[in-house]
Amino acid sequence: MYVTLEPCAHQGRQPPCVEAILEAGIGRVVIASEDPSEKAAGRGPGILRDGGIEVELAAGEEATAARLLNQPFRKHARTGLPLVTLKLAMSLDGHTVTPADSSPWISGAESQELVHRWRAESDAIAVGINTVLVDDPLLTARTPEASRQPLRVVFDRQARLPLDSQLLQTLDQSPVLVVTSSDADSDRRAALRDGGVEVIVADDIAAALAGLGRRQVTSLFLEGGRTLASAFLVAEAIDESRTFIAPTLLGDPGGGGGGTPAAALHTEVTTIGDDVLITARFKEW
Repeated sequence: MYVTLEPCAHQGRQPPCVEAILEAGIGRVVIASEDPSEKAAGRGPGILRDGGIEVELAAGEEATAARLLNQPFRKHARTGLPLVTLKLAMSLDGHTVTPADSSPWISGAESQELVHRWRAESDAIAVGINTVLVDDPLLTARTPEASRQPLRVVFDRQARLPLDSQLLQTLDQSPVLVVTSSDADSDRRAALRDGGVEVIVADDIAAALAGLGRRQVTSLFLEGGRTLASAFLVAEAIDESRTFIAPTLLGDPGGGGGGTPAAALHTEVTTIGDDVLITARFKEW
């Protein structure tokens, strides 16, 4: 038997894996990565060896791949906090917001499809209140492969989330959790709770992540916007980032005279050392 994670020897959400392996009469188990949680930490392999099973621990590329595959579980097991992945999309001229009268998506259809798959793989999605007020997003995983919907988290210090937002109108699809500060208006917090939203009080990013971790959120997909991303960066809370650079020039999305957005006719992507060079052609003569 080949496993990516050390077989457990304790009763959790499922019965102990080692008991099933022993009962099945398997003679050799190859383990790609250890279980870092306190209640596991080597117990499983020891019990298997005592039961006469040959146990081998993988090394090299296989072990590295298994650790990367299990990053959310490993971080939560060690720290009690979720793994935070920041998703960014920007134009070639560095803008992360589209004009008010256009689609909020900067990236293309294939990238959008990939984002929905990432949402489905995450325990929770997080955005800031400004993103909700401007875009009124659903934040659901809209892909045929989605077998579950993530918890939708809004960082909303003053509890301004509108009660008629799409988030609250679709609670039957996925729950919503709002993170407010301790000085948020108590009536607004109560109104959100009455509307079916879970509200937690956290005055900084660390406290918010601890609260999510206690709710068994092991992976947090951070989607927007810039203020929230900056707050996570300052808190040194980002574990991974995934950045799309779209082949378009947006000028000034705020309407300050930056001109009409321009989409590239052709693009080339080249790796230069640790950098990515995107060459875009906007006109052909």
